[in-house]
Amino acid sequence: MRIFISGPSGVGKSTIITEVLKHNPDFVLSISYTTRPPRPREVDGKDYFFTTHEVFEEMKGRNEFLEWARVHGNLYGTSLSWMEKRERQGRHILLDIDVQGVRQAQQKDSPGVYIFILPPSIEELARRLARRGTEDDESFRIRLKNAKSELKSWDIYDYLVVNDDVARTVQDVQSIVSASRCSRTEIIERIPWLREIE
Repeated sequence: MRIFISGPSGVGKSTIITEVLKHNPDFVLSISYTTRPPRPREVDGKDYFFTTHEVFEEMKGRNEFLEWARVHGNLYGTSLSWMEKRERQGRHILLDIDVQGVRQAQQKDSPGVYIFILPPSIEELARRLARRGTEDDESFRIRLKNAKSELKSWDIYDYLVVNDDVARTVQDVQSIVSASRCSRTEIIERIPWLREIE
């Protein structure tokens, strides 16, 4: 099973994902490949797979990514073989992914459940971004503009979850994950004999 979770900056997505992973030990968070250099305390193979532009382009040329994007001059991508290896080991994949990545995954007919985390309002999202205190005025305006642009893509997702209360939002996302475990696709993977009944 693949669970794709998206949401604009400041919506609380990272907190929700951390909590969902705690409740689902059979899930693993997807690790992206990137060409950007590691930041202090980042570990190769844990935070990202750090690689060169040349290697990344070779992988891209061999269609090894489910999705990829260029962000601030650096490349980021989700490895298909990495995901498939975990799935063969019986793990499920949780992907923290942007709208652009979701569109690419859907174009490749990737099976999965697509969840978009919404703020209660644009005003509340702006307040949350401002509370971070990490942006100057120009960066804040760009982040808010980008968030509004992402929110316009709500209709490509299976589920929309409003994060007006973190505990309830985690519970809502967990309910979606639990229901997805009982989907026809998941059940037939676990009990293939169902197809063979005479």
